[in-house]
Amino acid sequence: MVAVDGGEPKRRGRRAGGEDTRGALLQAAREVFVERGYEGATVRAIAARAGVDAAMVNHWFGGKQALFAKAVLQLPVDPVEIVRRIAQGPPELLGERLVRTFLGVWDATGGGAFSALVRSVAGHEQVTHALHDLFIKTVLGQVMRAFDVDRPELRATLCASQMVGLGMTRYVLEFEPLASADPEALVSAVGPTLQRYLSGDIGSGDIGSGGISEVASKQV
Repeated sequence: MVAVDGGEPKRRGRRAGGEDTRGALLQAAREVFVERGYEGATVRAIAARAGVDAAMVNHWFGGKQALFAKAVLQLPVDPVEIVRRIAQGPPELLGERLVRTFLGVWDATGGGAFSALVRSVAGHEQVTHALHDLFIKTVLGQVMRAFDVDRPELRATLCASQMVGLGMTRYVLEFEPLASADPEALVSAVGPTLQRYLSGDIGSGDIGSGGISEVASKQV
């Protein structure tokens, strides 16, 4: 292998074609994201690790966010598409759309997408940081821009805690009645809680800051 991109080893030999290129990028992305985290992993470094041109990342996945979602989190939907779905509609129903969108993604795979997410982060600190960067800073960070509210970091993290808890209860622990509940019933039950986290009163205690206010408008 030879080094490119400031020391990133590039695999020698014939470049893969078609689905082989896609597979090589997925494998390289898993390695580089775990080694460097989401922020530190560059498209060029991933492509170099795979031995292909950087343009292939956009060709096959549409960008870094979608590649991370597919390679590390094994999500069936591009995070950009998730943001688009959540953002469409009146702000006062944003909490319901959050629940509906994520349940739609997870239910579509029988809960497999959520279980894969849990497996991806278990025991991998860098992946945990990368997941935080992608969902708290990028997905929920962009959602928070719909509101002019205090402590967006805390609000976004509260939303994440609610959705992760719902996912664990429904798909991993399979606690009834949540495990077999109709998705729209869960939207009605959980949506108002997320809406309060997004735009309502969350108290005045000093819980701390995760820093998404600095990057909510940053495109990763």
